[in-house]
Amino acid sequence: MPDWEKRFRAPRIGLPDWAEHAPHRSLFVSNATGTFELYAWDRASGSQRQATDRPHGTTDGTLSPDGEWIWWFSDTDGDEFGVWMRQPFSGGPDEPAAPGLAASYPGGLAIGRDGTAVIGRSTDDEGSTVHVARPGQPPVEIYRHRESAGVGDLSHDGSLIAIEHTEHGDAMHSAIRVVRADGSTVAELDDTKGGTEELGLSVMGFVPVDGDARLLVGHQRRGRWEPMIWNPLTGVETALAIDLPGDVGADWYPDGSALLIEHEYQARSELWRYDLGEPACDSEPSMASDRPLTRVETPAGTVSGATARPDGTVEFLWSSAAQPPEVRSTSGKVVLDPPGMKAPGSVPVTDAWVEGPAGPIHALVQQPAGTGPFPTVFDIHGGPTWHDSDAFASSPAAWVDHGFAVVRVNYRGSTGYGRAWTDALKHRVGLIELEDIAAVREWAVSSGLADPDRLVLAGGSWGGYLTLLGLGTQPEAWAVGLAAVPVADYVTAYNDEMEALKAMDRTLLGGTPEEVPERFEASSPLTYVDAVRAPVYISAGVNDPRCPIQQVENYVQCLEHRAHPHEVYRYDAGHGSLVVEERIKQVRLELDFARRHVAGVTEARSDTAEPSAAETDVAESDVAKSDVS
Repeated sequence: MPDWEKRFRAPRIGLPDWAEHAPHRSLFVSNATGTFELYAWDRASGSQRQATDRPHGTTDGTLSPDGEWIWWFSDTDGDEFGVWMRQPFSGGPDEPAAPGLAASYPGGLAIGRDGTAVIGRSTDDEGSTVHVARPGQPPVEIYRHRESAGVGDLSHDGSLIAIEHTEHGDAMHSAIRVVRADGSTVAELDDTKGGTEELGLSVMGFVPVDGDARLLVGHQRRGRWEPMIWNPLTGVETALAIDLPGDVGADWYPDGSALLIEHEYQARSELWRYDLGEPACDSEPSMASDRPLTRVETPAGTVSGATARPDGTVEFLWSSAAQPPEVRSTSGKVVLDPPGMKAPGSVPVTDAWVEGPAGPIHALVQQPAGTGPFPTVFDIHGGPTWHDSDAFASSPAAWVDHGFAVVRVNYRGSTGYGRAWTDALKHRVGLIELEDIAAVREWAVSSGLADPDRLVLAGGSWGGYLTLLGLGTQPEAWAVGLAAVPVADYVTAYNDEMEALKAMDRTLLGGTPEEVPERFEASSPLTYVDAVRAPVYISAGVNDPRCPIQQVENYVQCLEHRAHPHEVYRYDAGHGSLVVEERIKQVRLELDFARRHVAGVTEARSDTAEPSAAETDVAESDVAKSDVS
């Protein structure tokens, strides 16, 4: 078996979630059966069991605070439209978790200690709704709006609910409303000032302490994401003295005495502890400058998730481009080591900073043994509000095994480089990102890394969209295009996609296709399909609600009309697949297509080195379900 297949097949484990009041009970995701599913783990006894078993896999789940119930989201064939189910932690039949609620797209979930659940939903007909479901009672609707909204968190005593919403019409920058369980408003925090300022907020969580209303909030007031503490009952906002570059996230330690800081900067991440000491006086806002910030030691690379345990240790999911993921603990232990095959490592990334039309562009580069110029894959990330990082990913490693260099570009729109960089994608959607990709391409060729006649443009979701758009707007630049679950016909995609994504497209493009037709036309790959010169490979899920199948078919029909070289692979799933063999099949088809159209490509090598244990990085197997499109 070649190394690239081993990386996909090796058992992986995600960061375990644990029950707030039964921390020995945990829930994690694993591909041990060949499909990503949820597993229950009793840490006291060491026993583990598979909790879900569905043909298309399951990754969305959580534990009730008492650890008695596993909640999981049940959709149909990966279409993301469904209902919450639950089952006893120790095993038993599944049952509807909130009887009376019809199927919808999920919009957040928070569960209280008494079993009360706050459930966010969205449908094309209703818009966004929030329901409170108390044990033994029918769900009660407490919120409804046409624009996007979702459940942020439920306070520890169950009296307050935080809702993120975009009632002001800017789907990229949320406001926060705190309400009672009957839906009555307690307080509102809106940095957009009614949609006039491009400043967003995010709910990071209520303090896990009874009688304490403080809410951890992410804000962008200083040009990046960072946390502050807001008390919705008093209105007091407490700034935090966290002098770190890049984006900063946070979560509470279980006793509320400190924050676990997750710091993202230049495609790497690290952890810190921020000690709060005594709660700040609520008489006026204060700057917590005298509170210590202590480094939580992690290896260089990327922390994909972290959680502070009641004993003060921190568990985290870590990897680098060269080393497969592990769930580690600050106690020095590997938290879970799945049995069976271990994933081979890959080559490390190097950093490239390229001057672009709007400032320096950061790219991550992996290259095979030997000297260039190499055939080179520009592997474009989805999102667009996402970023590539120094993290392990099986697909880029497969290309390196076959003799390709891989370049991943954190174009304008990517997170982790400040608010201005992320928010740059207005009105000239797609074209802005491709300007940055073109600048990095020119650097890769001029530096001797990339062979200009053997350049592959590839990506999934928004990366697939940029691939098709790039093939049409930069036809001389690319030898091959590989687009997975792409936007191909922007107008049809807008009309067919889920309502939340329509709101995002209206924000990005400044209106609907009827209101700004020229912008949709300029940003649609279909507009440029007749200019495409490179052979095109497209894969698409027939149940995809984000990049619906019909708009892909419209693009393909135009290629067929021209008799242009292309291949299409349609599979029975949604926006990606959670089935390992399906992912391997898709990568194999892409590699085969590239080998047939790019000269001098080598066969994959097979190494015998014993690497570290591989755990779950679900994102690479579930083509970016957090993507905008």
